[in-house]
Amino acid sequence: MGNQANTFVTSEIPEADLHFGLTKSAGTRESMYKRGTEIFNRRQISIVSVEECALIAEKLEIEQLLPEWLGANIAVKGFSDLTKLAPGSRIVFPSGAGILCEGENLPCRQPGEVIQDKYPNNPTLVSRFVKSSLGLRGIVGIVECPGKIVAGDTAKVIVNNAAN
Repeated sequence: MGNQANTFVTSEIPEADLHFGLTKSAGTRESMYKRGTEIFNRRQISIVSVEECALIAEKLEIEQLLPEWLGANIAVKGFSDLTKLAPGSRIVFPSGAGILCEGENLPCRQPGEVIQDKYPNNPTLVSRFVKSSLGLRGIVGIVECPGKIVAGDTAKVIVNNAAN
């Protein structure tokens, strides 16, 4: 992969976001902790690729799949293998803001339900979404260096080659 530049097309990180904040309550994905225990939030931000969204839409046989339907905070264009980005890689924006990749955003049923609402005449979307989006759902990360991210920014991706 090497270093790559990618255009970011959306950029808001709403404070009301489900995954906002430095800590979160442990849930089913953190079964080693008692449910509700305050733990570090490795999923402060969700990033998807416009190209990968198009591939998921193709697999689901729907016209389009918008990044916001997946709960994404940022959508990138020009990085078709975003989901394969190695944990520990960084995305650095012109402002100096930096995101540290924590890994693939594993699919769940919730976005499938949102997609199903958009295409009510296709009753199997919820059940097909998880399998269709595996390996294409984007990444989750943490805000390593706060800063402004603006739609249209070209960011630098620094790949963690040690993880390969």
